[in-house]
Amino acid sequence: MRILIIEDDRSIATNLYDFLSAGGHAVDAAADGVTGLHLAIAQPFDAIVLDIGLPGMDGMKLCSRLRVEAQVDTPVLMLTARDTLQDKLRGFEQGADDYLVKPFALKEVEARLRALYKRSNGRVTSKLLVAGDLTLDPRMLDVRFAGAAVKLAPKCFRLLEAMIADPGRVFARAELERAVWGDTQETSDTLRSHMHLLRRALLDAGHYDPVQTVHGLGYRLLTRAPT
Repeated sequence: MRILIIEDDRSIATNLYDFLSAGGHAVDAAADGVTGLHLAIAQPFDAIVLDIGLPGMDGMKLCSRLRVEAQVDTPVLMLTARDTLQDKLRGFEQGADDYLVKPFALKEVEARLRALYKRSNGRVTSKLLVAGDLTLDPRMLDVRFAGAAVKLAPKCFRLLEAMIADPGRVFARAELERAVWGDTQETSDTLRSHMHLLRRALLDAGHYDPVQTVHGLGYRLLTRAPT
């Protein structure tokens, strides 16, 4: 893989650079947000390791600009010392694909990057998916709800893509986690936070929430507004 590290802590950046390079990856690095954003836009990378606390431009703003302004969908693994659910929600909302709290094991970083790369290159569906007022175009990464465009973070897009393929069916938590992350997660926080972001975006666009929580079982996508 070709990996970009955006990290201002010299010790962490060096350890990541040396470990990933020794593993056969082509690695580049930036020590500030402005340089990191320029590299991420100007050069093709398979994955990005992004610290939140950066000089010049923090990781949240960098990730948002990468997704919204530059329309770059390179998988982003966000590194941070902040471990609250609210911090994670904000990171996912800005476009991060995964979230790792410091301190971390170098082997876990590489494993997560490989998983992100594999998933980002694994989509083969190109058929337009429709469920009631919702349409999802996997090829164009476009979502419309009641005629309005819906902007979703990559993981939220994949979550909706999994459910819209079989509307009305109840999807168990483990099933959705495997569809989006490739495996079940240690806690339910990751799925719950992404589901929260997805539902809020759909509610804002279509004025109702088409996702129903089936307590004790999972979630399903409705094809009409709940009564």
